[in-house]
Amino acid sequence: MPDFSGLPLVIEPRDLKARLDAPHVIVVDLSSAARYEAGHIPGARFVEPKRTQLGLPPAPGLLPTQAALEALFGELGHTPDAVYVVYDDEGGGWAGRFIWLLDVIGHRAYHYLDGGIHAWIAEGYDVTQDVPPAVGGPVALTLHDEPTATREYLQSRLGAADLAIWDARSAAEYRGEKVLAAKGGHIPGAANFEWTAGMDKERSLRIRTDMPEILKDLGITPDKEVITHCQTHHRSGFTYLVVKALGYPRVKAYAGSWGEWGNHPDTPVEPPVKH
Repeated sequence: MPDFSGLPLVIEPRDLKARLDAPHVIVVDLSSAARYEAGHIPGARFVEPKRTQLGLPPAPGLLPTQAALEALFGELGHTPDAVYVVYDDEGGGWAGRFIWLLDVIGHRAYHYLDGGIHAWIAEGYDVTQDVPPAVGGPVALTLHDEPTATREYLQSRLGAADLAIWDARSAAEYRGEKVLAAKGGHIPGAANFEWTAGMDKERSLRIRTDMPEILKDLGITPDKEVITHCQTHHRSGFTYLVVKALGYPRVKAYAGSWGEWGNHPDTPVEPPVKH
């Protein structure tokens, strides 16, 4: 049975199919509950996507409590030797956010199934309705700050030559035409590329192969620290995943996202708020 050594972060269905019975593998499905119940990859454990978020206004995308994370990972059977393969049914938003959680708990052995359940089914592989039982109780975790940009940190970095901010929201939100917080618009200096535009709809929502060129044109380059966000760090789960997959050395998620930034009285926005 082959193991996962030597594989890139983003893997194909055939890579997983050949390793479903590998020791220590934990397959995590972050699809909708209905999609999971209709059929999922054999052995995959369902994680309700909202469990990856704190869920409290005005910034529901902040990190869950440590106790909630320890309970979640205990159910999954987390161990230091675990190799995670993560997927969803939407092209990588929730799966990418879960990979951010893995970074937060300091666990680096993970892969994303490119295209998720759509790619798996398109390749002709079987699905099951069997649900594996929860493994156990809470596990002790150490949480790390490095993968996350706080509002204070991002605000302190605004204007830095080595900073790139990737706004994964819609163009209407970015321009301030669609307002989902007290303030509309975007973080000064942020580049906008809507998350689903990075998915290849002809290839089961796999990550577009020309993303390096797209990001270069946006000024989101490997020599910079990249901070990505959306409204709740769900859509930017995908963009966090993309930047990580491309091997950029400095990547952070702004988990508070626009829910926090757009509702805070002291944050600058573009275009300027009219009074």
